[in-house]
Order: sequence, then structure tokens, then C-alpha cells
Amino acid sequence: MKPETAAFLAKAQQLLERAPLLLAQNFTDEAGRAAYLAGFHAAQAFIFERQDRSPKSHSGVQTEFARLAKDEVAIDGELRAFLGRAYNLKAIADYETGPGSNISYAQAAAAVESAAKFVEAILALFSRWE
Repeated sequence: MKPETAAFLAKAQQLLERAPLLLAQNFTDEAGRAAYLAGFHAAQAFIFERQDRSPKSHSGVQTEFARLAKDEVAIDGELRAFLGRAYNLKAIADYETGPGSNISYAQAAAAVESAAKFVEAILALFSRWE
């Protein structure tokens, strides 16, 4: 595994560990954001390992991940859709104001669970590639 890939995965793991702690304290916006970012960094690791580079923008990572993961049987359609769905939570947490501008506990809990599955699937691919 390339050092850059390992750094992306370490960041993903760090955020994945933080997300349930935030959720337990009812910091739902922060938990949803952490869940998305865990997936974002895992996707960057996946991309970097395949291409020796990774986009920096959220849309660039989402697009490139979707392109590269489309034929990976270990990443099903539900997991491929995770980044787009979870980005919506990050956008709510970061930019929305007024009514509906908070992530519900149920939304955050689902995102944390999906992020764990997403990162696990990426890690499983890496172990298969070694």
C-alpha cells in the first residue's frame, strides 16, 4: 500500500471512530459530517491506490470513485451511492439555516452505519489486492 493511501485510510478510520462518539452525545450534524468525511477519505484512498493521484474536490472524488468502482463486485450499488447521499448531510450541517437545517438522529445514525460498511468494503478490497 502506498504511503498516501495509508494516510487517507488513517484519516477515514479516525473519523469513523469519532462519528459514533458524536452521535452518542447527540451531536447529529457533526456525526453526519464525520460519517461522510470517513467515506470521502476512504474513497480518496481507493482512487489513489489505483491512479497515484486523487481529486481534492468533493464532486471530483465522488465522480472518480463512481467511475472506478462501477465494476467492483465488492462495492454494491448501495455503497456506491453512499458518498452522494452522505454529502447531502454534510451540506445540511455546513450550509443550511432555518427550518430543516439540522440532521436528525436517525439520519446521522444511518450515515454512521453506512460509513462503517463503506470503509470496511474499501479495506476488504485492499486486503484482496495485496
